[in-house]
Amino acid sequence: MNITSLSPARIAEARHQIPPVFRGSALRTSPDLDRHLGLSLWLKDETDNPIRSFKGRGTSLFVARDLSEGSTLVAASAGNFGQGLAYAAVRAGHRVIVFAAETASPLKIEAMRRLGAEVILHGPDLDAAKAEARAFAADKDFRFVEDGAEPAIAEGAGTIALEITEALPPLDAIFVPLGNGALATGMGSWLRHRSPQTRIVAVAAMGAPCMAHSFAASQPLETLSVNTIADGIAVRVPVPFAVTSMRDTVDEVVLVSDELILEAMRLVRRHLGRVVEPAGVAGLAGLIQKQQDYAGSRVASVLCGANLTPQQIAAWLPD
Repeated sequence: MNITSLSPARIAEARHQIPPVFRGSALRTSPDLDRHLGLSLWLKDETDNPIRSFKGRGTSLFVARDLSEGSTLVAASAGNFGQGLAYAAVRAGHRVIVFAAETASPLKIEAMRRLGAEVILHGPDLDAAKAEARAFAADKDFRFVEDGAEPAIAEGAGTIALEITEALPPLDAIFVPLGNGALATGMGSWLRHRSPQTRIVAVAAMGAPCMAHSFAASQPLETLSVNTIADGIAVRVPVPFAVTSMRDTVDEVVLVSDELILEAMRLVRRHLGRVVEPAGVAGLAGLIQKQQDYAGSRVASVLCGANLTPQQIAAWLPD
């Protein structure tokens, strides 16, 4: 099936194809956090599931929709996408091979292997691992699966927005972490359809700005390197399908510093008692940066991942 754009109708259908364990995630609020920010905030918490991230929605939908029996899948991942793909595909009888950077989180590498993926370490960053994965898949005639390039993966992520619009009054804005783009474009596709008054703000790391540059230029623009604590959104080479999809699904892209990301992590722990990884709070970091523009507004964001090592917790979230 050659799909060239995202579909709200398919997002509505997707909720029936995604396992219940990934659906219906909690919407968390804190009056103290609202007072601190000067607005009304809801945080969609995607960390209470078997892989502790939102990735299971899109990967489960991709496996259910797009695969023939007994496929061998090859992907690249910083860890959470690989976990989602392994969780969905291995259970369905597929072989999963994930390439990860040599610098990838040991916790995430172990989690991918525990879920049944074969993990190969290659290169200094995600995009170097991805280039090797793509070449390996082509050489072996295996199915290469790229996060951000598969419509089903974005549409699965779009069910987060569907649940938000069903549960909440109309929102003025939603702030969404931006890595390869599946989350922002999937959620944006649904919100354009169901809540067109909601401003969709995608948030990338200042040390990984390629998607922001690509959005501004309306074409993919690579950067030479990445430098951010937010490994889940540390993208150097943009995905063309995601860049194209952003034209119709995203209003604005903002860049946030690692310092703001750390502030967001600490606010979530202090006010909600949740430990969330850097990429998982990038949306909230973007809101903190622009909070004066949204004073008194109704705003939502997504806590989209919580895979941290004890050493990272100790360094970034000291008691």
